[in-house]
Amino acid sequence: MTVTKPDWLRKRLPTGEITRKIEANLSQNRLHTICQEGCCPNQGECFAKGVAAFLVMGNVCTRNCKFCAVASGRPLPLDSGEPGRLADEIHRMGIRFAVVTSVTRDDLPDGGAKHFVKVIHKIRKKCSGVGIEVLIPDFKGLYPAIKSVVDAEPEVINHNVETVPRLYPEVRPQADYEQSLGVIGTVKKLDKSVIAKSGIMLGLGETMAEVVMVMADLIKAGCDILTIGQYLRPSENHYPVAEYVRPEKFNEYREIGIKMGFKDVASGPFVRSSYKAVDHYMRAGKHEKKT
Repeated sequence: MTVTKPDWLRKRLPTGEITRKIEANLSQNRLHTICQEGCCPNQGECFAKGVAAFLVMGNVCTRNCKFCAVASGRPLPLDSGEPGRLADEIHRMGIRFAVVTSVTRDDLPDGGAKHFVKVIHKIRKKCSGVGIEVLIPDFKGLYPAIKSVVDAEPEVINHNVETVPRLYPEVRPQADYEQSLGVIGTVKKLDKSVIAKSGIMLGLGETMAEVVMVMADLIKAGCDILTIGQYLRPSENHYPVAEYVRPEKFNEYREIGIKMGFKDVASGPFVRSSYKAVDHYMRAGKHEKKT
């Protein structure tokens, strides 16, 4: 049964000179964004504002999650020049808060953690004063890999649990819910000052009780910021949408999350991990100062 997309999920994609220039520069410099590879509905809006969430370690993932638009298969070897080119592009764009994520690289002994560290160091060297958020894979739960990223001192470390544990075998067959929770927990145990962030999608067939349970698990792990968005099926070959969750329900989840103790909760149909990331970081920081 196909679920009809409601009016509140129809969004015009703005285009213009800034968007075309960003796309051209990314192509010329052999850089990728999760905005493009992940078919993000906010891509046009963010590009028009000169903002992008960069995707490192290539654009081919070693995993085949059923919700994700990023291509899966055998990735190319790491590009040693990518961290420098990325830092140059962030500097050229005048970005003040950079979001960097990656494909999952299970083919690498450390899952690509060293590459993340190089990226962070290059940005710090080239772009003084720029805030950095990294959205990392689970690194197969390897403690030294997680520690190396924490030690590089980005402002925010994000790792998404994506969905409720019951749906992992179907939606994220190569991932493990407890392992993903463990990433957040390890980050906060290593450095209580770093902002830990995670996200979940709605509309995959989860129940409200299951979502609230995940929220409670994340609070226990030490998660500071939570993002909740609507799952949108990238193609007929991906996991089907079970439900388009109404905006009022997203608001309800936000209220529940704030009462639970999250420093900030972004919850809405178009919310994605990196969408308006600097706003959520600033709100979480203000909350930290108050408490």
